[in-house]
Amino acid sequence: MHYNAVCVSPVSPHNPDSGSDSGSHSSAPQTLLNFRGTIDIYPSAQAIFYAPSDLCGTGGMRKELIRAVPSWFNGPARYNTVFVETAPDENGMLALDAARIRLFFSLEFRGTVYPCALVHWYQRIDDVPDDTTGMWVVQPEVDENDRPLAAILHLDTILRASHLIPIFGTTTVPRGLSPAHSLDIFRAFYVNKFVDHHAFEIAF
Repeated sequence: MHYNAVCVSPVSPHNPDSGSDSGSHSSAPQTLLNFRGTIDIYPSAQAIFYAPSDLCGTGGMRKELIRAVPSWFNGPARYNTVFVETAPDENGMLALDAARIRLFFSLEFRGTVYPCALVHWYQRIDDVPDDTTGMWVVQPEVDENDRPLAAILHLDTILRASHLIPIFGTTTVPRGLSPAHSLDIFRAFYVNKFVDHHAFEIAF
């Protein structure tokens, strides 16, 4: 697909000034660039990372598929959530932010190919995990017009997939509600650090 557009330059892990900090994504510095060319779109990306506490792969290496498609095998949409490294000097969830992938794409600008992801941010509700569950609580981050706060990230800033558990509250969950729609319906989520050993080690 061909575009003639003004877009936000991708956040790079090697250029911290180009990205968001976990305190306020909306106030992050942004650079505009004029781009005319081809954007290649991808339905998924693979995250490969070192997880020695998980008994999988050779030498503790783990691989997982992160999806961003309107329909997966003729079924519902899959727009997975991820951990994004935003504050490398911090520890645990203070070093990470949760985001939902809306699109994987790449573009070439001035001879450099940028693998990117368009994401919608989640923000932490508090500065500490929930007392009862020990899990962090996040909610979709929106702007002053209640629209999802979006960003374009370099793929190198994405650590791995995350797993969010809806906070159900006291209301009745509709019987026909599909898991594919839970990220769109619920307004707050637990960051599930118990989904595997590696998540437990990083999402504390």
